[in-house]
Amino acid sequence: MRDPFPFPPIPALAKASQPWADRLSFPTLPLHIHEVIGAAAFYTFVHVVVSPLVSNLFFSKYYPKHSRSKKANWDTHVVSLVQSTLINALALWVMYADKERSAMDFEQRVWGYTGASGMIQALACGYFVWDLGVTLLNFDIFGFGLLAHAVSALVVYSFGFRPFLNFYSTTFILYELSTPFLNIHWFCDKLNMTGSRVQLYNGVALLVTFFSCRLIWGTWQSAVVYKDMWQAVHHAPSPEYIQSYYNTTSSIIDAENVMLFAAKPEPVPKWLAGLYVASNLTLNTLNWYWFFKMVSAVRKRFVPKEEMETTKKEKLETVGSSAEKEAARSTGTEQPKRPVAINKSRRTNSIEDLVPDNEELREGTIHRRGAATTHSSSASENDDDNDDDDDDDDPATPALRRVIEALAAANGGNPLEMLPLIPRPEERSLRDVMPWMYVDVKMKSPKKRLWKAWWNSSM
Repeated sequence: MRDPFPFPPIPALAKASQPWADRLSFPTLPLHIHEVIGAAAFYTFVHVVVSPLVSNLFFSKYYPKHSRSKKANWDTHVVSLVQSTLINALALWVMYADKERSAMDFEQRVWGYTGASGMIQALACGYFVWDLGVTLLNFDIFGFGLLAHAVSALVVYSFGFRPFLNFYSTTFILYELSTPFLNIHWFCDKLNMTGSRVQLYNGVALLVTFFSCRLIWGTWQSAVVYKDMWQAVHHAPSPEYIQSYYNTTSSIIDAENVMLFAAKPEPVPKWLAGLYVASNLTLNTLNWYWFFKMVSAVRKRFVPKEEMETTKKEKLETVGSSAEKEAARSTGTEQPKRPVAINKSRRTNSIEDLVPDNEELREGTIHRRGAATTHSSSASENDDDNDDDDDDDDPATPALRRVIEALAAANGGNPLEMLPLIPRPEERSLRDVMPWMYVDVKMKSPKKRLWKAWWNSSM
């Protein structure tokens, strides 16, 4: 299938890239160099212009304008969302429409070439060129993991210009099927939609697509490509096989001649196979690592924190107790369990738990529920004059103490049970009768709360 890209190769650009193509043994690079540069420029435009403009227009409340790291993360997620959606649609269409690709055998999968697969490969290379540049410029933000991903992916897709494993360019780009859901999950957090139904359904779709496309499909296709490379390292196509596909008289690329660039194929160099396997293993390892990180991230947003901490603590205690028991058994120091003595005796409450201390006293007025009782001006003046009096000299305090103690002695000795038996005061100021009953409204100690609860319930 011919290259379906709407713009043909630019002669001047193809000529300028020819020396590099000859040096790197990339004969198909001049045919797709305009796609590589165009893709890199397009994603840079989205990063620098489209993302800030659209984000400020629709999400100005959430777009981080003044934080370099947060802004870089936001803009790169916008680019990733655009790229993954676009490349996935194109790759699925090529896999369906490219009949020559569907009919390829082992030799054609390794040395063959179609223009449609070359376009997918070039667009992917353009994105990975942009990705590598952004990661290097912001290495302190993105770190070594994303740098390794960018380098590995760019190396794998660049060797398709030999052409080498051009068939697998659409196969492995389907890793990106999970990327739109990953970006949506990220934006849900930034738009205060954490834990919403949208994020829940998207999280399920993310885990399913990531596990299916990257782990199941990706691991299976990696095993298939390893098998093809193993054969390609030890065997090259026969001249008769090449002659049946190679048209020596045509100067125009024939869409049906998938072996056009394999006029003199040789066994795949071991260094090339090793480099490809190393890059592929790096990507697959990152995929497995990221999958478990995503499971943890999704679970953290929908499982209560207390439950997660309890589960983690139980696991640690189980592991610790098992290890201690095993160590004790191995050293012969294990001791039988001793019964734990439980002290059932408890301190009996005394009168001190009922009567407030001097520092807990204040002057004021006791109000009945639903009604307020105020002092007269003369009473207020008298209260002001007596602010410095010592409440211990008031005869009401020891008198009430003796009453409570007598009631407690007659009823089992528990003063707490005597509160309901104390007579309720009249609706008036109690300064002259029980000055120690004026308890501060900001009660924090148990004794203060006890007195206030009883007093309010009794009024």
